[in-house]
Amino acid sequence: MILLLDLGNTRLKFALLDGSEFTHRGAFGWDADIAHELATLWASWPMPERVVGASVVDSARETAVAVAADKAFGRTPVWVRTPAEACGVTNAYAEPHRLGVDRFLAMVDALAAGRAPCVLASVGTALTLDALDGEGRHLGGWIAPGPLLMQQSVLGATVQVRPGHAGAVRDLADNTADGLASGCWQACAALVDRFVGRSAPLLGGSPTVTLGGGDADVLAPLLEREVVLVPDAVLRGLAVWAKTHARADNIA
Repeated sequence: MILLLDLGNTRLKFALLDGSEFTHRGAFGWDADIAHELATLWASWPMPERVVGASVVDSARETAVAVAADKAFGRTPVWVRTPAEACGVTNAYAEPHRLGVDRFLAMVDALAAGRAPCVLASVGTALTLDALDGEGRHLGGWIAPGPLLMQQSVLGATVQVRPGHAGAVRDLADNTADGLASGCWQACAALVDRFVGRSAPLLGGSPTVTLGGGDADVLAPLLEREVVLVPDAVLRGLAVWAKTHARADNIA
């Protein structure tokens, strides 16, 4: 069994992989007492043979999770860093390590699951977009604020935009709260649609469009095309990586 760790900007997600199945799963926001929560939960979990993690957060949070894994299981996590090529996926970045490892592992999952050629959109703190061709070549991507971060940016940069309640997404809003929510969510939807339009000719004309991240289910109905919701793409990509790199000391 392998314990897989996905340290995202908003929360920590983790799963225990046994063969090809996730037998145990969990997630905590970073506002939780991570050390206590993990110690409590992991006390009842089976012992993994290895711990493999992917992180887009700071070293302090990586260390906190690593200490928890060591205390619970006597295992030190091996952190996957973005490579130039692995698991059939070729990174488009000239400086491969600058591509977020979460984006790379989502492409690993997409290729392994037979969804390529595809456009991968992930909607969370950031909105990320990547194009992956049928041979596993990453063609590049875009990064923008996610819809909630967009709203926070407007609130932080203005004086009079102070809605008194959370807004709803509407075609034509008649109040500030709905106007702010609608503008930001629709902006993200339009960006996804535009990226697909620009990428499609390079991906054979009709790529699969996948949507992941914590806000994927909210954004999906706003898009002009059908999408495939792919939850836990990073954990699934980690699973492919961990099984491909059978020895923990070969993962770096």
